[in-house]
Amino acid sequence: MSKLVECVPNFSEGKDPTIIDKIVAEITKVSGVKLTDRQMNADHHRAVITFVGAPDACKQAAFNACQKAMELIDLRKHKGEHPRMGATDVIPFVPISEVSIEECVELACSLAKDIAEKLNIPTYLYELAAACPERENLANIRKGEFEGLSEAIKTDSARKPDFGNCELHPSAGATVVGVREYLIAYNVNLGTNNLDIAKKIAKALRFKEGGFRYAKALGFDIKERNIVQVSVNATNYKGTSLFRIFEFVKREAERYGVPVISSEVVGVLPLQAVVDTFDWYLRLENFTSDQILEKKVWGEEVRPQEVRSQEVRPQNEVLPRAFLSRLASKSPTPGGGSAAALSGSIAAALTCMVSELTIGKEKYKEVEAEMKQVLEKATLIRDEFLILVEKDEEAFNQVMAGYKLPKNTDEEKANRSEAIQRALKSATNVPIEVIRKAKTVIELAAICAEKGNVNSISDAGVAVIEARTAAQGALYNVLINLGGIKDEEFKAQAKAETDELMCSITELAQKVEEVVKSKL
Repeated sequence: MSKLVECVPNFSEGKDPTIIDKIVAEITKVSGVKLTDRQMNADHHRAVITFVGAPDACKQAAFNACQKAMELIDLRKHKGEHPRMGATDVIPFVPISEVSIEECVELACSLAKDIAEKLNIPTYLYELAAACPERENLANIRKGEFEGLSEAIKTDSARKPDFGNCELHPSAGATVVGVREYLIAYNVNLGTNNLDIAKKIAKALRFKEGGFRYAKALGFDIKERNIVQVSVNATNYKGTSLFRIFEFVKREAERYGVPVISSEVVGVLPLQAVVDTFDWYLRLENFTSDQILEKKVWGEEVRPQEVRSQEVRPQNEVLPRAFLSRLASKSPTPGGGSAAALSGSIAAALTCMVSELTIGKEKYKEVEAEMKQVLEKATLIRDEFLILVEKDEEAFNQVMAGYKLPKNTDEEKANRSEAIQRALKSATNVPIEVIRKAKTVIELAAICAEKGNVNSISDAGVAVIEARTAAQGALYNVLINLGGIKDEEFKAQAKAETDELMCSITELAQKVEEVVKSKL
């Protein structure tokens, strides 16, 4: 696995999406960077952007974003609920894989130095990158915010920046760069407009006031909803879990006769934090994240579909590394059968995309109902293909297990032979199912090519190519398994069905290809 870090810059703009669009564009244009989330909050007047990538790529993307924010955001005109001291207020790095804390600290120092020298924005280091204990806590650095720091940076030696001049940038202020563990931004909304209650609960929750070790909290007024909010930064979700934070806030609110009406996560969070909460509330026994289906299929790359569909898509999106790493290894599983099923899932996903880009468009109003049906079927079959990715691996492992059975006696030989034959049939049935579903996807993609958004006609074409690849790859797995099966009737039926399916797939795929080419 390659070196990977997460970067979560916070910008002092939460009302104008066009500004954040321009900042995000500066991030995604850097090769090797993948955007994973963007959040804006008008009351806080703040945006939180999350991206991951190679360390140097993330450093460049963060610098680009800071430079663009300097051009577009003027703190002299900025007012919001959230404390701030810079247009780019804070840039934390989080080690993800193959990167040490020390390497991240070097990265943070290098970025902070570049921002100070090239953009003339004074920079501070915080948390694990802090040069002194007093600056580990971000709140200490940001005390007085932009307005208060404006004079303090000139006169108070304790407020001298780590890099740059002792004078704020006139419009962009100062920026804080650091290194931390996973931080979860978690807000709990209360059914009252009494800000004093939110502030009292936040104070009781904060570590420095005697609360939870890894919780920083503030009370905010959410004016447009006429409610208040306890806003929490959980700096170590393993040490201070989300469910304990929620239960504490709920219990404290009950003292004042106030209900909790909702809560929210800002940005992204680790799967394990969700699993821990799920486990605690349901009182599960011996439950682990390995029981999550998507994690077993996609490994550490798993992210909920809801997040994937809402995020701004990066230009350099790649397939899940965990699966591809196993596929590239010397282990026989996963192999070509799983890869074929994955191609089928990609085909179905592309069909979903064309459907989504057609539904809701006035020009395609007459076919909207039909495209919704296509979307529903393609969504279902996409997930079924993912299950087949795993089933193919399991089936082949059963074949290998059969060959490893003892064969010293006649009885053992008979049992071994029976186990092998049973496993080979199962290993044949899985790719046959892949071929069946590939045909269905091509039929759905054909509708997209014929009636879908013409601007996505090439995507419908690629969906057919991927489905055809899935079918051909699965066929090879059928044939190699049939070679070891002794049941001639089973072999004949499997051969007849796959021949018929492949003939239909080839014919239909060619027709779709003609439609696609005619519209390009």
